[in-house]
Amino acid sequence: MAEHERTPAGVDPSRPNSARVFDYLLGGKDNYEVDQRVAHRMLAVAPDTRTLAWFSRQFLLGGVRHAAEAGVRQFLDLGSGLPTSPNVHETVRGYGERIPVVAVDNDPVVLVHSNAILTGIDGVTALLGDVRDVDDIVARVRARQLLDFDRPVGVSLVGVLHFVMDDEYPAEILRRLRAVLAPGSYVVFTHGATESSAEFRERSENDTEGSPAQVAYRSVEQVRALFEGYELLEPGVVPIQEWLGDDLPETKLILLGGIARVG
Repeated sequence: MAEHERTPAGVDPSRPNSARVFDYLLGGKDNYEVDQRVAHRMLAVAPDTRTLAWFSRQFLLGGVRHAAEAGVRQFLDLGSGLPTSPNVHETVRGYGERIPVVAVDNDPVVLVHSNAILTGIDGVTALLGDVRDVDDIVARVRARQLLDFDRPVGVSLVGVLHFVMDDEYPAEILRRLRAVLAPGSYVVFTHGATESSAEFRERSENDTEGSPAQVAYRSVEQVRALFEGYELLEPGVVPIQEWLGDDLPETKLILLGGIARVG
């Protein structure tokens, strides 16, 4: 099918989009030639980027399953990106057909794509929202009665927090989120680490400086500090490979991952 024949209204297929680039790295179909060219430039610098994208998706889905197996029956996916399959809403359907999922992203392009893909799936809602204003997201979710914050919620913040600059107060965002989550809620997160390859960090920082995709790499200790007041499950804040299994290869970009519980 030609690109123009499968392009949702409002999407410009001539301009690259970070969510579509990630979709391509995962083997998804909701991307265009311009996104593929960007992805291949990334792969030229760090050939293991595709592997890391797969690790990240497996960590996300594993964290969602952990929350569901603990009894959580509603999910809030913050910084959801494109709903590349398998995704959160597909994973939770294994634990109940009517489990609600709210997918939130601050990119209008992602919202257009998500509405095109998710429309008609019972209990799944796509919203435009920015994690930097978590109070607004919670207020709108409550107003539409999409989730019940008096019961445990599974929250995903995968590939999100490193886009929040220090002067945008990531620790305060997490504090405000914790304040509205019921005991027994879980937060699954990843974060780009300062321990990543210096070459990769320099390239990514130069490419994104001043843009909405600018990255703030943080150390293990700094990421742990963001989750003050949460219970961090074992093995703690570690490269996501350590959550997934033994003997997985290291990657130039180190993505730290963790699962935090609200007590």
